[in-house]
Amino acid sequence: MKPRTARPDIVAGGAQIFHRIYTRLGCQGRPPRFAVEFYPYANLMHTIRVREEAAYVRLCDALRGAPLEVFEATAAILLSRVYRRRVPQELLATYRSYTVAPRTRRRVARLRRVRGRIVKTGPQGKIYDLAEMFLRLNRQYFGGRLPEPRLGWSTRTWRAQFGCFDPALNQIVMNRWLDRPVVPCYAVEYVLFHEMLHVKHPLRVARCGMEAHSLAFRQEEKRYAHYERARKFLDRSGPVLRRYGLASLPGWNRLDGC
Repeated sequence: MKPRTARPDIVAGGAQIFHRIYTRLGCQGRPPRFAVEFYPYANLMHTIRVREEAAYVRLCDALRGAPLEVFEATAAILLSRVYRRRVPQELLATYRSYTVAPRTRRRVARLRRVRGRIVKTGPQGKIYDLAEMFLRLNRQYFGGRLPEPRLGWSTRTWRAQFGCFDPALNQIVMNRWLDRPVVPCYAVEYVLFHEMLHVKHPLRVARCGMEAHSLAFRQEEKRYAHYERARKFLDRSGPVLRRYGLASLPGWNRLDGC
């Protein structure tokens, strides 16, 4: 007897919404068949994948119960990235307002605490010890006052980021690609220092949405003694895309409101 597979959590009226927004944006060609479902992402992330005559859409289930205009705005942003169309400003404003609302932020934080992956590798890598490095940077740049989050290395090599601070799980995870003899200590220190600044400078609401890198953040980041050398080394690093921009997974277009 074959095991039962979980049925997709279909978004009621989702296909009609995407079809309507497809037409509104003026996308060229015959619209695909849209299959839209809620998905238990750990972030406010949404994805769309187009294959031949079908488009498979997964919306974070944090949108469950959101107003119709939020679904329309989400559809517009996803479709714009696939078909390279301009999103009407009012739809962008609608989505941004929803994502920065305190109620939404609290809901996403709860999802992160339940669904997020707690790093279990520990701070000691093959080459670099993050705990020792954190202590040194904390004393030098933060007067030893920065609270230490959970530290660890990724279990696999990331293609889209060098490091990540997760406030909901209170942890800094570093790309294990950095834990190699060919990567200079100052480059690893810089990435850790950058993530430590995220601990000091939390996400805040700005006109464009949630701001991760404020002017104060960027100014303080340049205090790192080997800032220019580290940036040049990481910019030349072919196997890893830079953390400080949006990266799309191959074959997928994603929208992350976190």
